[in-house]
Amino acid sequence: MDNFPVSLLDSLKTGFIDQSLTSKKEYLPELLVNDSENGKKVLQTISRELKNCDEFWFSVAFATKSGVTSLINSFQELEKAGINGKVLVSQYQYFTQPEALRSLSKFKNIDLKIAVNCDFHAKGYLFKKSNRYNLIIGSSNLTANALCSNREWNLKISAMCDSKLIADSINEFRNEFENAVSVDDEFINSYALDYNLKKKFISNSRNSIEDRHNDSITANAMQKEALANLKDLRSNNKDKALLISATGTGKTYLSAFDVKAYNPKKFLFVVHRRNIAENAMKSFKKIFGNTRSMGIYSGNKKELDADFIFSTIQTISRDAHLSQFDESHFDYIVIDETHRAGAETYQKILNHFKPGFLLGMTATPERTDGFDIFSQFEHNIAYEIRLHRALEEKMLSTFHYFGVMDVSVGGQVLEEDAAFSLLTAKERVDRIIEKAEFYGCDNGCVRGLIFCSSVAESQGLSDVFNTRGYKTVSLSGKNSEEERIDAINRLESYDSSEKLDYIFTVDIFNEGVDIPKVNQIIMLRPTASAIIFVQQLGRGLRKANDKEYLTVIDFIGNYNNSYLVPIALYGDTTYNKDTLRKLMLSGSSLIPGASTINFDKITHERIFAAIDKANLHLKKDLVKDYELLKFKVGRIPMMMDFLEHGSRDPHLYVSYSKSYFNFVLGQEESLENKLSEKEIKLLELFSNEIANTKRVEEVIILKKLISGNILLKEEFKAIIFDKYGISIPDETIESCVKNINFEFVTENHNKKLVSVSEIYDLSIVSYANGLISFSDEFIDLLKNEAFLCFLNDMLDYSETTYNRNFDKNKYVDGFVLYQKYSRKDVFRILNWDQNPLAQNVGGYLISPQKTNCPIFVNYHKEEHISSTTKYEEGFVNNSEFEWMSKSRRKLDSKDVSTIKNYRDGLRLPLFIKKSNGESNDFYYMGDVTPIDESFKEATLIDDNNKSVSVVKVRYKMNHPVEDSIYEYITAPSS
Repeated sequence: MDNFPVSLLDSLKTGFIDQSLTSKKEYLPELLVNDSENGKKVLQTISRELKNCDEFWFSVAFATKSGVTSLINSFQELEKAGINGKVLVSQYQYFTQPEALRSLSKFKNIDLKIAVNCDFHAKGYLFKKSNRYNLIIGSSNLTANALCSNREWNLKISAMCDSKLIADSINEFRNEFENAVSVDDEFINSYALDYNLKKKFISNSRNSIEDRHNDSITANAMQKEALANLKDLRSNNKDKALLISATGTGKTYLSAFDVKAYNPKKFLFVVHRRNIAENAMKSFKKIFGNTRSMGIYSGNKKELDADFIFSTIQTISRDAHLSQFDESHFDYIVIDETHRAGAETYQKILNHFKPGFLLGMTATPERTDGFDIFSQFEHNIAYEIRLHRALEEKMLSTFHYFGVMDVSVGGQVLEEDAAFSLLTAKERVDRIIEKAEFYGCDNGCVRGLIFCSSVAESQGLSDVFNTRGYKTVSLSGKNSEEERIDAINRLESYDSSEKLDYIFTVDIFNEGVDIPKVNQIIMLRPTASAIIFVQQLGRGLRKANDKEYLTVIDFIGNYNNSYLVPIALYGDTTYNKDTLRKLMLSGSSLIPGASTINFDKITHERIFAAIDKANLHLKKDLVKDYELLKFKVGRIPMMMDFLEHGSRDPHLYVSYSKSYFNFVLGQEESLENKLSEKEIKLLELFSNEIANTKRVEEVIILKKLISGNILLKEEFKAIIFDKYGISIPDETIESCVKNINFEFVTENHNKKLVSVSEIYDLSIVSYANGLISFSDEFIDLLKNEAFLCFLNDMLDYSETTYNRNFDKNKYVDGFVLYQKYSRKDVFRILNWDQNPLAQNVGGYLISPQKTNCPIFVNYHKEEHISSTTKYEEGFVNNSEFEWMSKSRRKLDSKDVSTIKNYRDGLRLPLFIKKSNGESNDFYYMGDVTPIDESFKEATLIDDNNKSVSVVKVRYKMNHPVEDSIYEYITAPSS
């Protein structure tokens, strides 16, 4: 049991006297800040405290709906658990929003009051857990910005229940709470009237000021950078370019700024819908004023004589209309939604006109139909800004995403091919409405899009919603342009008699539609494509004057492809399973700004299970991404291209084909016979045994030798120290040399375990008298340009990836905390002479020199394994780990005695994987130290119901485990 007073004193000494002292992480005084670069948000800590508390008190001056929404799942879990809290907010200057009060008042476990005295300005959060309290006090109000993105300072401290600090805090809260006014529906309605009057007054005052100081529209930072790139392209005699920019980031205005810089006499803007053409013309008029005549060329409007023509593809692509213009009629042409350029209509335009400059604009240039958009623009990418960068630049609306379990209908879990009767069943409709109302929207007036899996589901759900009192329509490809525009206008209308609550659709709104006022999106279909997910999410990310944030509710059934959800949300396209798990563990911390990501418990488990099961190196997927990148770069892509363009982790190609070269060889006839069998084998070995990103020293040795033929030991040590701040011992250099020569790794050969070096007669480097150099044979191999090219690329990839994962603060003698390593990686990094047999390792193995003993733990063991390996192991808390020796061990057993005598120089690094379903790799959890008095003999019952002796040991974690990975590993395996 944790002795809290002693642990607290230790933590106070570390926090207030000497940071080098060892103490428990959970009780340390901590400065809480929002730090996007390091993935820190105040929200993380408050969410965690709520999750673990027995009671809570909030005392804040301001509360917004966005702030409450950031914590709404936590409040709901507490309500279900019967854990009560008190929340005190302030009426100060009417910053607290009525919708925030309305949302909080729905929770039966929250006693909500508002301080009506005008000087209440507190910001404090108090949490009780058993006999202790955690207090957070500082500058953060209950707003999403304060919890996620503003520069805030908050101090978190722990104290005992009888401490003066806690007594004073509770007394102060009690005094303010008793003098405050209870919040109920009647109060909220009255408060809302005053709030809206105040808001209207402020809005009118602001508009009056803006009217008097109505400056012209100017380019933002992103647009200025893109404009400079476009100028550079033209100065290099390029006459076309592609702009890749997320929806809502100002592509149209950017094109207008560039057209103004180019100053054409005649200009054409091509889109695929008339209303978009009309909106684009309005934007251009704001930039050009009356200096150019502008007209529409679509449908019944053919304003041929205008300087600037805005046309739809359907109209201008017809022969009768194209013939109205000679090929050089337009000096500058913009093609919007350029990813459609492979279609015949677009090709007719592109082949007909020869403008002075052609600009293509799209949010999603990646096509699945095999058409090369990039070559259409000669691979000239003017600028690229994806969703996450746009969020970082605050160009898009904040969003709060909620992944929720889709309902079981009649006990049947919804899957991808669920029947229509299940999709529109009363149970499911009830749950959709319940969640839509629970999560709500920013201002209480919903303007929502609901994406369905089929037209039948869309129409069926719309009909049912209408019988429930909602105003909705269903739109599909069968609806006319006029019907779509009418529905959009009604969705954005302020006239209650005509306003729609929701538009149900399948995919016609995936792109090319502008509805800024959308404040809620509901996803009722499986995520089949990360691109489509982002397109649909993007429908609600445009900013609008009266919109604070977007609510996204994603109903996730038992879908095989649910692993695509984190890929889409976090903008990660590496398809690396460990990266996806880390993103899921990060919650909202890695999402830019005040946006948040939340999953309910079951959905969270389903996505992890989907990640475990997914085959992320299917050949068809690897080929597709290879071809897309080849289109983009205009040549054979190398591993570094995948990194630089944020594409699939190129090591997946190694997993599939043993080396990246092998995969490329299967795609490119030009590489046939470029490499000998030995060179091909060497690339395979280098890829898997050296350049797998787990240790960088071998990679740097090879790179230095390639560039300079020889490398001095002291020079190498200096390079590593300069790059990483690490002093490496001579043993590591010797280990690197053995590994480069493939003496460490072994294979079965003639029924014997033999080093790869011996099997294939390999000699890559020599090491003598402090000097490392290539063998003559390998120098000859490097004369093959193709071999050298793929080797250099592989080494660059490995070093770059290692550097991205490296964190000096988490580095512990070769390993980085919470990075994953295979058993072979571990023994290699620990400088073992040869990789031991797996059956000899088991759960741990002491090195021949008794200098280290790596411990491997499969945390959630499978039912079918032998009873003598079902060890009772696990975390006691973040700082201690309970462990068992191998079976048939006693206190005087040789290996147990060695561990007991760890002070003789035995290092004990701990590696854990959640379950066998995850992979063969283990998370490095840090080194551990045995607690001397914890060694105890125990017994297990074997499969024959006989007792087998083991030794139990409790280890102290030298680095207390971070909460996110601790919670992930200890949570039951799905």
